[in-house]
Amino acid sequence: MIEDYHMGYFESVLIAEALTEGASNAVNVCLRVKPHEKVTLITDAATLEIGASIYHEIRKLGAPCNVFVLEDFGPRPHRDMPQPILDDLVTSRVSIYAVCGQKGELRTRMQMTKVVTDHCLRHGHMININHQIMKEGMRADFSEIDEISTRVWELGKAAKHIHATTARGTDIRAEFSPKLKWLKTSGIIRPEKWGNLPGGEVLTSPLMVNGTYVVDGVVGDYLCAKYGDLSQEPLTIVINESRIKEVYSDNRELEREFWEYCHTDENSDRVGEIAIGTNTHLNHVIGHILQDEKIPGMHIAFGHPYSEHTGATWTSTTHIDVVGTRFNVWMEDMKIMQEGKFLI
Repeated sequence: MIEDYHMGYFESVLIAEALTEGASNAVNVCLRVKPHEKVTLITDAATLEIGASIYHEIRKLGAPCNVFVLEDFGPRPHRDMPQPILDDLVTSRVSIYAVCGQKGELRTRMQMTKVVTDHCLRHGHMININHQIMKEGMRADFSEIDEISTRVWELGKAAKHIHATTARGTDIRAEFSPKLKWLKTSGIIRPEKWGNLPGGEVLTSPLMVNGTYVVDGVVGDYLCAKYGDLSQEPLTIVINESRIKEVYSDNRELEREFWEYCHTDENSDRVGEIAIGTNTHLNHVIGHILQDEKIPGMHIAFGHPYSEHTGATWTSTTHIDVVGTRFNVWMEDMKIMQEGKFLI
């Protein structure tokens, strides 16, 4: 997968003009690629046009870039991230993963992000990126998002409690430990923590969570592509002492699949993440977790608590986000959000 090969490989890909602004934002604003920095770009057949748009922005800078197309390594889904990709990451300063995920490939992404974390790469994680997200979330003003994210991050670090409600029935209370770190992934990506693109969230691993969370937005991982926008058939999750006790939905197949996913291992049903979406450029659900979790609100995830960053002392082989809409959020006694609008 050498650079010269993929220069020709991408020359034959027609790039929609509408992708250019988002690709430029990713390379120049979010990742701040410099001409002397080597980049690893991972893409796939389904996302090839977006991968090509990002590649061309990197080439405009003159930065060296090795590109890997996952299908070149055999039929998918892959059980492991191909070793040549992991080896190339070690020699890079910046990496981008613009891929349409497949069922069973979470393991490969965890292998990749471990290398990214161990070697302090600035990594843009664009799992399931599509044209709509490139035209919407990736066109945001990430400097502005970084400002609101910083304010939320400062409040979060000092908070011992969060309370969140919605008109659809969410009523969640969470407790936090000063030993667990709050992370800011605003879209301005730094070596200390890789981030999803489009960016816009502040997150931590909670000490304890209790209550009911109504998912009228989306669920994550491969279930997102299957079920999309859940506004008409929401999923209700009852949580007791940070563990899922009950789930129900009029969509019984979703109910069953979500329950099974969250019982893959001993910690798959445990709340591993609480996050505040901070991408104020977004105001509606599109049925896609990569963008929808950044809408101002409070989303949670079950499974892996990003222990390598938060300091949590437990792990899981799974991680699935769930997103509700139109949140009221209090940090301590301070109301920071009303019906999905920031008050700070």
